[in-house]
Amino acid sequence: MPSVDQQMMVDRELRRESVPGAGSKREPSARPPRASAPTHMSVENMSTHTGGRRSPRLGNFGGGRLPRAPAATRMGFGQDITNMDRCRNIAGKPAKMTTLHTNSVPQVVPSTLRPAAHTLPRPLDQEGHKSVPVPPPTVPVTISSAIAQTSSPQDGISTFDESSNIQHVGEYANEIFASLFKEESIFLPRPNYMESQSDINGKMRAILIDWLVEVHMKYKLRPETLFLTVNLIDRYLTRMPVMRKRLQLVGVVAMFIAAKFEEIHPPEVADFVYITDSAYTKEDILTMECQMLSTLDFQIVVPTAAHFMDRMQRLNGCDGIQREIAQYLIELALLDLRMIRHTPSHLCAAALMLSNELQGRTRVWPELMVQHLRYTEVQLRPCSEELRALLDGAPAHWLQAVRKKFLLPPHHAVAKMTF
Repeated sequence: MPSVDQQMMVDRELRRESVPGAGSKREPSARPPRASAPTHMSVENMSTHTGGRRSPRLGNFGGGRLPRAPAATRMGFGQDITNMDRCRNIAGKPAKMTTLHTNSVPQVVPSTLRPAAHTLPRPLDQEGHKSVPVPPPTVPVTISSAIAQTSSPQDGISTFDESSNIQHVGEYANEIFASLFKEESIFLPRPNYMESQSDINGKMRAILIDWLVEVHMKYKLRPETLFLTVNLIDRYLTRMPVMRKRLQLVGVVAMFIAAKFEEIHPPEVADFVYITDSAYTKEDILTMECQMLSTLDFQIVVPTAAHFMDRMQRLNGCDGIQREIAQYLIELALLDLRMIRHTPSHLCAAALMLSNELQGRTRVWPELMVQHLRYTEVQLRPCSEELRALLDGAPAHWLQAVRKKFLLPPHHAVAKMTF
């Protein structure tokens, strides 16, 4: 009969065999070790190198293991933090990535930013219960309303007009136009510069500008480009004597330089060679460009009538037809050499006052215009009479490019109107 110690040892062995994995040592598996297939091996012949067995992790997708990524991409430099290799199926096609919605991600608010509602006692309602604080209603703020709040009708323009167009820069308009008024007299040509020219005269200049108006229309350039072109021509002729055979080259180069500053897509040198019927080569244009820039000390962008006219028209409350009438008047003034003695702001103010008269306004020059444009009706009267003479003589003038331009429907055909 076994002793008590032997019986306890037998019971311990029986309990150890009845519990799986309770042994002190794990017996080696009878299944042979699985060989890893080369990365270039296909799925079909993987099973032959694995003893006919498939990994349970692959399920029914095929045998073998997925090729491991290089060590450079598993760790260190070049690590793929997106883990896109694990998102690919066995066929090599990328798996669909699900996007995370911001609503599903809880937003953690720092304790320093949370409202300390517990620090203040809540008020009691009529029944003695603590009332829940209701946040104040939020009013959506749009871009236009934000601009309207910052803008002010200091310029005499309605707040809606300033805020509806961001390019009007109502916040900086006073400073911008104060600078334009200050600098316009610095970059004016000498009124009698034609007296120092021996081979050209005012008639030739008028022919050149009339032709440049047609070029300006052909390439659909901005008004600022035309007025800056004429300014560059007059300032260059003020400093340099020019032969008549080179006068057209001066005009072409002046428009070429002005278009670079004012246009988004300016005409190229080849375009101006073509427009002159190859009278000048590309080298001639580039050489004259360097000479003109050096003569003008690279002072190119200067105040012109086109820079003043838009804001003055808004101050005056002009409609579409009156805008075109005023523009027609200042472009007629480009052809007349005598009109260069007027500053650009003076010329625009006189054109607007004349347009008010032509439109039959009771007050041809209101006090608001005097305050912001710095000219009185008495000061503008001589220039306004000169513009009226140019307007009356335009139909019979021997240069018709400006008038033909304002006979077109886009300009409301204001050249046809009789006043």
